[in-house]
Amino acid sequence: MPLGLLDHADDMLADERATEIQPRHVSAALTHSLRDAHRVARSRGLRLGIPDDSGEEHPSGQGLVRLLS
Repeated sequence: MPLGLLDHADDMLADERATEIQPRHVSAALTHSLRDAHRVARSRGLRLGIPDDSGEEHPSGQGLVRLLS
């Protein structure tokens, strides 16, 4: 679904006839997908033993894993 959602977003952004509400809907769907991806990445990082460096004040709660470059 995320790749289909990205394709849909690309198509909609290229369409000059898109209504004002359409980009808001796609933005909400993309935000939801990003939250899911973050939750999976955080879970995998914790399973790998990467230390947790966020406090409870972080929007997604404890468990944010800082990715090393």
